[in-house]
Amino acid sequence: GSLVAAVLAHSGRLDKEDPGTRIGRLSRRGEVCNMINKKYNEFLPSMQSAEDLVSKVDGLSSNIDLLKAGIENEVQRDLNVAVAEFTELKQQLERDTLVLSILKKLQEFDTAIKDYNTALLEKKYVAAAQQLEKARSSLKMLESRKGFELKILKALGTELTVQTQNMLYHLGEEWQKLAVWKLPPSKESSSLESVMHSELHLRTVPSKEEEIAGPPVASVLQAFAVLGELHTKLKIFGQLLLKYILKPLISYPSLQPFTEEQSDVFILRFKSEEPNMDHSSPMEVFYKIQLVFEVLHKYLLNVPLEQPAEDKKECRVTLAELLGDMIWEELSDCLIQNCLVNSIPTNSSKLEQYIEVIKSTEEFEKALKNMQFLKGDTTDLLEYARNVNSHFANKKCQDVIVTARNLMTSEIHNTVKITPDSCVALPRLPGPVAGDNLKMEKTSKLLHNDMVNLENETKLSQYTFSLPTCRISSSVEKLMELAYQTLLEATASTDQCCIQLFYSVRNIFQLFYDVVPTYHKENLQKLPQLAAIHHNNCMYIAHHLLTLGHQFRYRLTNILCDGAATFVDLVPGFRRLGMECFLAQMRVQKGEILERLSSARNFSNMDDEENYCAANKAIRQVLHQLKRLGKVWQDVLPVNVYCKAMGTLLNTALTEIVTRIAALEDISAEDADRLYSLCRTMVEEGPQVFTPLPEDDKNKKYQEEVPVYVQKWMTFKELMILLQANLQEIVDQWADGKGPLAAEFSAAEVKSLIRALFQNTERRAAALAKIK
Repeated sequence: GSLVAAVLAHSGRLDKEDPGTRIGRLSRRGEVCNMINKKYNEFLPSMQSAEDLVSKVDGLSSNIDLLKAGIENEVQRDLNVAVAEFTELKQQLERDTLVLSILKKLQEFDTAIKDYNTALLEKKYVAAAQQLEKARSSLKMLESRKGFELKILKALGTELTVQTQNMLYHLGEEWQKLAVWKLPPSKESSSLESVMHSELHLRTVPSKEEEIAGPPVASVLQAFAVLGELHTKLKIFGQLLLKYILKPLISYPSLQPFTEEQSDVFILRFKSEEPNMDHSSPMEVFYKIQLVFEVLHKYLLNVPLEQPAEDKKECRVTLAELLGDMIWEELSDCLIQNCLVNSIPTNSSKLEQYIEVIKSTEEFEKALKNMQFLKGDTTDLLEYARNVNSHFANKKCQDVIVTARNLMTSEIHNTVKITPDSCVALPRLPGPVAGDNLKMEKTSKLLHNDMVNLENETKLSQYTFSLPTCRISSSVEKLMELAYQTLLEATASTDQCCIQLFYSVRNIFQLFYDVVPTYHKENLQKLPQLAAIHHNNCMYIAHHLLTLGHQFRYRLTNILCDGAATFVDLVPGFRRLGMECFLAQMRVQKGEILERLSSARNFSNMDDEENYCAANKAIRQVLHQLKRLGKVWQDVLPVNVYCKAMGTLLNTALTEIVTRIAALEDISAEDADRLYSLCRTMVEEGPQVFTPLPEDDKNKKYQEEVPVYVQKWMTFKELMILLQANLQEIVDQWADGKGPLAAEFSAAEVKSLIRALFQNTERRAAALAKIK
């Protein structure tokens, strides 16, 4: 309905348009129709050709389908047959090629064995060895072929082994003719007498038959190299050379190499000369070793390991180089340990002379390199010689420690007397350097400008800081001298050596601290005199350690001058070491005293003769022990230490006696008299054990000062008074707690003694009442 409406509307518009417009529109419509007709006429031929082409394509497609069907039915079948025939022919060719190669290798093996036999008969050992290697190569190739396990290969391998051993046998025979060893009868003996029988004979002139084949040495050794047996033969030769020629020349200074050349042999043997020193100098040893190598190089070892090729003038490796690789490490170690070590100077002043040793070492190695025994630039031997400063320090330190240890393990009882006037043989230190003088001048000027008189009128004795008179082990005195001498050596050494020597001295004292108490442990425990000497030794060392570092402080290397050069830190340890040892001995002596007094039956019932004898015997044994100690320690311990020690032991005895008597509950008059008698024995003979000096007249002073060293002396004397006093005298001695008796005994102890001594009476009760 809408379309109809539109058409009607359009027709209405057409009816309304003017004539001119309508004419234009009609003319344009005619042009379009003409163009359409033209295009249609052109399209018709193209369409016709396309239709012809489609018909041709359909024909070709049918032909292709026919051809494909023919190929699939006929040609493919023929192709498969051809491929199968080709594969079979290829496999047959491979089998034939493999069989041909195997036959060729078998032919090569056979040819090589025949050529080997020919060359061996003609003594062309190198050619024979090469043919054996060719045969071995062919056999290896045959054995590597998988799938062809021929029974003949086992027979060929056996034949090759037999021929190789035959070849080695002939070469061994020739080698034994070239180098003949005559060794001492006893292989185990390595003395100088047995070494003198060692000889090495080297053949110099070949026979006429061998002149045709070439040099016998080269031929034999090259053949060994081809067969891979040269290393084994040369190793055996090298070991014999080291054991019977080279090492004896290094170890025995009297041994000299002696050569003798005859018509067809060169003999190397030894002769003995009187040695000038215990150890040969490195120059002499190097000369002897070099002579041996020159002989070996001339007559035996100047041989290439293989024949040079036509395009090469020289071989790279010789027999000398191979032997050098085998024996040089062991030889250089022997030279270092038995030669260069002994040549290291023991004094820094001799270090400059060691330059000759370094030069001779360089020349020795240069000669060996020229003979191709050595390769490379520097070896351990030369490095050791050049590093002489370090080795000197190590050797010096080792010698110092060994010497110190020998002194420490020597007998302690060999003593020397030390007095305040005596001093260690101190080394003369060099004068202060310019810097030290400048410091001293500045210091003195400052002190002068700001001087204040602080001096006391009372001056100290010159012996105030001296070690008191006593006896020390002579080994300790030598040990101290060793320390001083080593530090003096350090002042003239290089910085590194100085540091090592300084710490070696410290190690000496640390070693003493560890070794002496352990090594002499049993004697120090059993023998009082040795304990006293050890005490003095420790105090003597501690006394010197206080100033030892200070004396050398400005003479050592700068590293040590900053406060490290000190021994003060060791002083407390040494003092403690000496005191602990002596106190342990004191405890032993105290134990013996108490053990002897324990047999006194508590000093009870002295009216019984048997009890009295037992107590008297105990007292006598204690006095005897103290007198024996007094004699043992006499002139050994310093007087003050001696008196303190003897006073302590005597005090132990008196304290035990007082304690036992004070504990008695009943003391009869006869008991009191006998106890008094025993105590009087102690009082009369006790001071006589104080004999610190050998001169008796000088000992009286110390015997009179017994109360100073024996704490319970006055207590003991008060006990004696109690045993003989009556009640009134006891009360007077007490004096209301202010008398001498009260100073030594408590009220309870005095009352206990009164009850034990006196019967229970009013007078006793009155006396007890006053004791409070």
